[in-house]
This record gives sequence, C-alpha cells and structure tokens, in this order.
Amino acid sequence: MNVLRFPNGRAMIAMSILALLIFFADTVTVLDIAVATLYVLVVLLSARFGSTRTVMLVGAGCIALAVISWGLTRPAGPILEGIVNEVISNLTIALVTVLTIRSLRTEQRHRYQASLLELTRDAFFTWDMSGKVLYWNRGAEALYGFDRAAAIGKVVHTLLNTQFVVPLEQIVDRLHQHDSWEGQFARRRADGAPRIVTCRLTLQRDAAGRASMVLETNNDITERVRLEDALEQARSDLVRMNRVLVLGELTASIAHKMKQPIAAMMTSATAALNWLDHDPPAMRKAAQAIARIVDDGNHAVEVIARVRSLVKKAPTRAGRWDVNEAVDEVIALTRSDVARNGIQLRRELKQSSLSISGDRVQVQQVLINMIVNAIEAMHGVVDNHRILTVTTGVDGHGYAFMQVRDTGVGINEADLPHLFESFYTTKAEGMAMGLAICRSIAEAHGGRIDAEQNQPRGAVFRLTLPVERHESSGAAPAHMA
Repeated sequence: MNVLRFPNGRAMIAMSILALLIFFADTVTVLDIAVATLYVLVVLLSARFGSTRTVMLVGAGCIALAVISWGLTRPAGPILEGIVNEVISNLTIALVTVLTIRSLRTEQRHRYQASLLELTRDAFFTWDMSGKVLYWNRGAEALYGFDRAAAIGKVVHTLLNTQFVVPLEQIVDRLHQHDSWEGQFARRRADGAPRIVTCRLTLQRDAAGRASMVLETNNDITERVRLEDALEQARSDLVRMNRVLVLGELTASIAHKMKQPIAAMMTSATAALNWLDHDPPAMRKAAQAIARIVDDGNHAVEVIARVRSLVKKAPTRAGRWDVNEAVDEVIALTRSDVARNGIQLRRELKQSSLSISGDRVQVQQVLINMIVNAIEAMHGVVDNHRILTVTTGVDGHGYAFMQVRDTGVGINEADLPHLFESFYTTKAEGMAMGLAICRSIAEAHGGRIDAEQNQPRGAVFRLTLPVERHESSGAAPAHMA
C-alpha cells in the first residue's frame, strides 16, 4: 500500500540546498569525475521524509539537473569520456531511486501489516528464541494489562507467569520439528487475575533456515472454561436431583409400603404377648407370631436398602448384573403404588439369565421413571382396563431390552420426536428433565431409549442396552404378578 507522505518544510529546504550545491559543483568543476552521482544523497534523504511518489519525483529531478549541468559544462577532456561519465551518473541515480522506492514500499507494507495487528482484538506478540518479547500489540495490552513499554525485552513466560500443560521443552521441540504448536496456557494478568488462553505458536526462520523468532497469538477462553465447568457441575446436580425427584413421587408409595410391615409386626407382637399370657402359655403359637415379626422386619429392611441405594450420592459403579433381578427389585419398590391406583401388573421376563454391564442403580432409576410415567398416564382411565406390563428380552440385534407398556392416555404423534429433549414436557407440572436424563443414562451405557404408541391405547417405553452375556432367548410365559 502506498501511503502518501510529504516532506516537512525543513527537510524540503535541506534537500533543495543539497541539490543546488551538487548542481553548482557539477556545473563549474572541470575535474574528470562523476560529480552528479552525489545526487543519490538527495534521493536517500527524500526517502526518509517522503513517500514513494516523492522519491520518484526527486530522482527524476536529480537526473534532469545532472543533464542540464552536463549541457552547460564545457568538457575538459574528450567528449566521449564526458558522455560515459554522465550516463554512469544518471544510471546510478536511477538505480538508487528504484532500490529506494522498493525499500520504502516494503517498509510501508510492514507498517501497514503492523497497523492491522494493532486493530485486532486478539493478543499478538513475538519473542526471540530466548523468550524476550520483540513486539506487543494492543490486544496483548488489553488481555494481560502490561503496556508495550513494560513488555518489550521481558521474558514472556516469566512476565505472564505461564503454567504449561506440557513442559516448555516439548513445545520448543515441536516448534523446531513442525514450525507450529497449538494448545492452552494458564497465565496471570498484571493485576494478578488468572487467565486461560488458547495459544498458537508459529516459528519464523531467517534466510539460512535458522530459528529466529516465534509469533504467538492468544485468545481468552477463561469465561468459556468457567461456563463449561459450571455446566458439567449442573449436569451432575441435575442427575442427582432427578433421582431425588423420582423418589419424591414415590414417597407416598414407600410410606405405605413401610406401614404394612410395621403394622404387621405390631399385630404379631401383640398376639405373641397374648399367647404368652395364657395359662399355660401357648409357646408354639407365640413362636409363630415372633417368626412373622422377623419376616416383616426383614421385608422393611429390604425396602429401606433399596431406597437408600437410589438416593445416596455415589459415583457411577460399573459391574455385571442380572436384568431380571434388577427389574424385580424395581417392581417390588413400586408394587404398592401400582396396587393403590387399581392397576393390573403383568410381569413378562426372559426365562434364562440375561446379564448387563453398567451401573445397576442408574438403569433402575430409568426403569422407575418409566413405571412412574406409566402410572400417571393411567390416572385418567376410568374403566377397569388399567394394565401395566413389564417385559425383558433380547431383540433381533442381540441387545437386551426392558420394556414398560401401559394402557393410559397415550402420546400425541407430534410429541413423540421431542419426548427425550431437555425441558420438553406434556405435563402441566414438572421440570421436564426426567426423560432427558434417562436418555443420557441409556447413551452412557451404549444403548438407547425409545417411545411409541401402544395399540389400541397407551404408550410403550423401551430401554435397550448391550448384552454382557446371555444364554437361550426363550421368554417366560406371561402371568399375573
């Protein structure tokens, strides 16, 4: 780019005086020397204060002065020698003018490129192979808080207190091998505030191929990293919160289920006391009552253990477990809620062993959510055809499945593609996160969860997971549970 600049008044006067002195010396001298070559000083001086156009005009003017001077001067020697000297002088002036213009254009291009680097918001700076800063743009000043004067000449990694993900020696080796490196740095601003930046390093080499300096570009991603960490924490909290919300919907069922063994134990204890008060004491009947107390106590302990395993905040535990056993535990946990709503439960489980590798509690959480949704979907059914069918088996692709089929109000065709999206719900209340988290759990186990309409009414939810090990694929005959 040609940036037009005009010499100031003093520079113009100095160049004019110098040109006139050379013209006078070239005109009056009788020495056999090419005095006109001194005009190159005027050309070089114009390059310092003017633009390429100014240098071109000055060069042309100097050649014109040299020709005029030669025409006014009586040659002291042979005419041919005078012509040769004049041609040499003019060629010298022209060559210096061309070289000066090229140099000036290169300088202007570099200056323009540097001005563009000043306009960018990205932090851009260069440092030599000892790490000392050579250039520092405004983006670097804004990002790190060090002005250019404070940064130039300082070792960049010391100035910014850089913390490397990989050792600096490995980064330098990578630069020498591939001329570039990309990664992240943790640094500190002038005020001590931490910054995380993406970094792009590019190695520059001299004409001999030796490493001369490194160009570094930084982008501040501190806020993005903070938001990603917060999002990950929120996801973790939502998974646990959904686990608690699901159990919250089962609170009434659990309370009812706990009241049954407790009431039975109190009845059996009263009966045992009565049998012991007989004269003589009815020891056999008292022992039978006490045995019933033990059975009911064990049943209560099982309920508490299942609830505790679902609500405690524990990391994901992978292991092999039997599908049917896990489904039976969930059925036992939800049976009283099913009965209280007048729902007929059908249990159709694969007859042979069917093992899955994964987190048993998380998968059970998905199944509980599917059953709870099915129960809620049948609240509006007024006839006696409230049927909930829980099925396990292996599909045609060799995947294990756990399926919940209901005869409730069903799912609208328009809602089917969006059921498992976050914050999408068909209910008047709720956070609409349950099915979205169920999908996340299924995908984390290498499987999927699907929904479709049941015929003639209701819905079908199916959780499909990879099989760890299974034997025959025969299914147990359907029976009432």
